[in-house]
Amino acid sequence: MENPWKTNSVEVMYDNDWITVEEHKVINPSGNAGIYGKVCFKNKAVGIIPLDDKGYTWLVGQFRYTLDDYSWEIPMGGCPQGENMINAATRELKEETGLTALKMTQVMTIHTSNSVTDEHGLVYLAEDLTQGETQFDETEDITIKYLPFSEAVNMVIDEQITDAISCAAILKVAYINIIK
Repeated sequence: MENPWKTNSVEVMYDNDWITVEEHKVINPSGNAGIYGKVCFKNKAVGIIPLDDKGYTWLVGQFRYTLDDYSWEIPMGGCPQGENMINAATRELKEETGLTALKMTQVMTIHTSNSVTDEHGLVYLAEDLTQGETQFDETEDITIKYLPFSEAVNMVIDEQITDAISCAAILKVAYINIIK
């Protein structure tokens, strides 16, 4: 499909190691002049659902500064430009849970808040797991929860998990497991 938007100019309004905020002067689909704000992510999002042979998974909990609230999520992080996504998923899984997976299967592509960001993410199902030591980043104060996968699904339904990538990924894997 052809893009109905026309970009007249782009100005960087803010830039740091993780994001760039741009202001676009545009002609909208109705033919009128306008502006559009865009948050450009410098990393791709990578989420991982570790699932063991007993049907249990691991969640990570941490206080999210931007929300001023505690959040339960699947293990996830950023994949810098040029890094292989599976390598990033393997690194993030080890970092946040101590787990290493022999099998990683992509289960989802996701775009979050696509009306204002270009964030692109992939989610992997990690299986054939071995437990090791965590390697938290200095910005992470993480609690690890090991629980039946069905409880993680219930946490999404009960809104105890509200992170968009985590919600979508958990429900997708639940759906995949139902239709097997």
